[in-house]
Formats: sequence, structure tokens, C-alpha cells
Amino acid sequence: MGAAGAAASVLLVGLLHVIVDPAQVNPVRRTISEYALGEYKLIFDAGVLALALGSVAVLVGLIRTRVLRAASAPAVLLAVWSVSLVVVVAFEKTNWSIGPSVGGYIHRYASLVAFLSLPIGALLVARQWRRHAGWGGHARWTHRLAAVSLVWLAPILAGFALRPLTGVPWWRAVPLGLLERGLAATEVALVVALGLWAAARARQQLIPATARPAVELRQA
Repeated sequence: MGAAGAAASVLLVGLLHVIVDPAQVNPVRRTISEYALGEYKLIFDAGVLALALGSVAVLVGLIRTRVLRAASAPAVLLAVWSVSLVVVVAFEKTNWSIGPSVGGYIHRYASLVAFLSLPIGALLVARQWRRHAGWGGHARWTHRLAAVSLVWLAPILAGFALRPLTGVPWWRAVPLGLLERGLAATEVALVVALGLWAAARARQQLIPATARPAVELRQA
């Protein structure tokens, strides 16, 4: 279900990039949430909610297969990611040309929390497993995608932090739309990677103990 949610999200949000005129929503300068301000709001909302549901399914799978514990920082951060996506849908992006709103600020900061919580949680999961003989490969892929996510996010945070010095609004200091799309694509890939890890663990746990390699018996 996790992979299905991620796939549905990619298809729906990807569709918006095809059917919406780039002159209306510039993919280099405008954020993905701009699509929620027009007639295609339902498609945008459905895509984000599909990713949220898929992420919950992945989290449940990771807990059930003991990749992580339910009462752990990584589990909390992955849950925060899913909840933040729902908040992003519940409080739509503000049309800032009209003026700010409480809902718009909630949307903005929920987006930031979502984009931060997933890669940080994934890094914590990967760190626990990176030296594991059987699951180190999954941990390394998880680590790489999480690190790339933070690389995409870094210029946005830098633009925000440097605004008092430069006087340039952070959303103009960087190609915000391009960076956000790269970040979103990487984080969807990260959800898929975590889902594949959980699925592989589930398949491994179905194998009778007597048929597993000795290293798996010692370290599973």
C-alpha cells in the first residue's frame, strides 16, 4: 500500500505539471502548492493525501518488521511527516499577492516540518542499520536519499536565514519551485525506499528460521 500511495501521488501531481500552463504556475519559481489555488485543487489534495496514507502504511510496515520501534525518535518523525502532509491539505497555500492569512502560515510551516522530519527520521533509521550484514544495503540507500533531500532543502533554509542580511525575500533568493520539486521527488523516492525495506524484511520473516543464513539468524 505504501508504494501504491507514492505512485498515486507521483501520477496525480505529475499530471498537474502536464495540464497546467507553465505560464500560470512556473515550475522554476512557483511551489507545487500553487496548484491548490486553482481549479485543480482536488487533484493536488488527492496526490498529497495519497502520499500521506502511503507513508503511514510504510511506517506501520517498518514497525511490524522491527526495522524500528514504535516508541522511538525515527517513528515519531516519520509520523510527523504524514501528519504534516494532512495539515498541508487542510490549510491551503495563501495567495500572497492578496495578503497573508493564518491558514497560509500554518500551510507554510507544516510544509517545512514535513520536508525536515522525513529525511531526519530516515537518517536515524539508517544509522542504526548501516553496519548490518543483511540490511546494510537498504540502510545505505535510505541514508543517501535522506542526505540528498537535505541538500535540496539547504538553499531554501539559507535564503530564509540570510534575508535579514541580504534584504532579498527568501522565496526570490532561490529558484524555489525547482528546489521544492527536486526535494519532493527525492522524498517520495525515500518513502518508496523505506517501503521496499519493510517489504523485504516481511518476506525474510516468512522464511523458516532453519532456512535462513546464519548471519541473518544472529542479527535479525
